[in-house]
Amino acid sequence: MIAPKKSLGQNFLKDENVARKIVEGLRLKSADVVVEIGPGRGALTKHLLQRSTTIIGIEVDARAIDLLDETFGKELRVIKDDVLNVRLAELSPAKKLRIIGNIPYYITSEILFWLFEQKESISDATLMMQLEVAQRLTASPRAKAFGILSIFTQLYTKPEVLFKVSRNCFYPKPNVDSAVVHLDFSTSLPPCNITLFKNIVRTTFGKRRKTLRNGLKDLGFSEEQLDGIRFDLKKRPEELTLQDFLLLTKLLEPFQETAVMKFQSTNPKPQINSKI
Repeated sequence: MIAPKKSLGQNFLKDENVARKIVEGLRLKSADVVVEIGPGRGALTKHLLQRSTTIIGIEVDARAIDLLDETFGKELRVIKDDVLNVRLAELSPAKKLRIIGNIPYYITSEILFWLFEQKESISDATLMMQLEVAQRLTASPRAKAFGILSIFTQLYTKPEVLFKVSRNCFYPKPNVDSAVVHLDFSTSLPPCNITLFKNIVRTTFGKRRKTLRNGLKDLGFSEEQLDGIRFDLKKRPEELTLQDFLLLTKLLEPFQETAVMKFQSTNPKPQINSKI
């Protein structure tokens, strides 16, 4: 048995009932291809292998890889790499993947955005994460938890918090409770300039105490351009729904090129890019 490494954010699930409940909730079919993020000691893995023919684990800890190989042998294929380096399309080019994992708290956001970037390769994801982060994914405008992660999660997926998991179900016991979240990736992206959308959301939330008008001016839009759109720019970003941000993006798209040029001319390291 391997000891948890703090540097890897390892909190191993030790509650058999929780592990069984998570896997049973997937309602796996024999044809499903499942990718498990960080199998660790195999708490979820052993239940997965009883229900699906193709399981792929992604694990960075060499000790865990040896343990998984010893326990499951050829039943389990393990990718030995940092999950953020893995391209999902290469794992199953012909079939969309089902993702599962008890993911480390300290890279939860990075893993979520890694999934969003690869939306076309994913059917759904069932993830265990810190309860506070789970609540952010489904938060509504004006709620304290509402922010960038809420907007992007609701753009790329249909999120649902399935159930809470006590901190007592892990070793070592973390200082917070967790929750299991289901993300449905089957939803289509709306017709929208996604690059501009991302920059509007990030820039305005980065200055969330400012009004939208002030945040958009920092992105390079002029007073004249902003005066020319029919949108209440006195609001703050946390007051807007996903649909509001999509509408705002559509209204500002005709001015994008000049705004970007202005922004880049005043910022030595421009933040305008196509990444999430």
